[in-house]
Amino acid sequence: MVSLSFLDQSPAIEGVPHTETIRETVAYARACEAMGFHRYWLAEHHNSLANIGTAPEILVAAIAATTSRIRVGSAGVLLSHYAPLKVAEQFRVLEALAPGRIDLGLGRSPGGSEIAAKALRRGTPPEFDLAVAELLDWLMDAGHSDHPGVQALPTTPGQPEPWILSSSPRGAALAAKMGLPYCFNISHGQNHHQADEAVAYFRTHYRPSARFPQPLLSLAVWALAADSDDEARFLYGPRALWRVQLDRGVRSGLLSPDQITKLTFTDEEQQRIDHTLSYSFVGSAARVGRQLDALIARHQPDELVMTCWTHDAKDRQRSCALVAQQLGVAKGET
Repeated sequence: MVSLSFLDQSPAIEGVPHTETIRETVAYARACEAMGFHRYWLAEHHNSLANIGTAPEILVAAIAATTSRIRVGSAGVLLSHYAPLKVAEQFRVLEALAPGRIDLGLGRSPGGSEIAAKALRRGTPPEFDLAVAELLDWLMDAGHSDHPGVQALPTTPGQPEPWILSSSPRGAALAAKMGLPYCFNISHGQNHHQADEAVAYFRTHYRPSARFPQPLLSLAVWALAADSDDEARFLYGPRALWRVQLDRGVRSGLLSPDQITKLTFTDEEQQRIDHTLSYSFVGSAARVGRQLDALIARHQPDELVMTCWTHDAKDRQRSCALVAQQLGVAKGET
């Protein structure tokens, strides 16, 4: 059976304090645990008024402290901004706090604007593949030849579970070469059509590692289920506006669906919105269930990681519960 997990991108709501949004991110993890979700991942974005989860490692700690079963992790830490040793230390601390429940997803993206990236970095970041290799050395207590006598602490009996996250075959190649679990992001609009290539490459070229003798594949999807197609499309309005604003170079919190219905879009903007729906899973519970079943049949993933934004938190929880029921992973069935 395919596992179901949730990726929280901490979407801001227009008029709602950011502090409330961050607290909601922490609280929602408990709801996902109760619904039977396998993992709860936190995204990293910078300088964006639309997605305000800037520090997944801190949110992981807060969520791990208030849950008991669900795995918690990053999706992902944007390694270009940080020294691999520091990331290893952070996630070793998390592993000490929640043994056997911590995931360390790693991403290549800057997670925001270039001006934010420049503010976050000091000097030229190491090439991503090399930074991942160094980080794995620190996690494996292998040390690093450039830093003799340095050890990543604290020591822990187990290790965080590392994942490579990407929306292109490039990430699949790295995960296959290093024998690491891999998550392909279908919800990324520019490259969703590369899923077939990325998944095939990952499986064909996978080099078994001691910890992961078999390839472990996850697919990240944007899914919004409701009691009817019309209701789901109505609730999708805030994300539709987000897509248009992205083209306009604007970032803001989500408006309500009622507010969206009063807006007008150009034909080109409507085409962009329709395009997002072509690689998202939006509709009645039965429709979304069929679409996800078809995706699972096509790629045979071990896991789906669901992302969903709604203006009202109750609609998001309803959507997640419906998807969990459709996939047969609601609590009591896993």
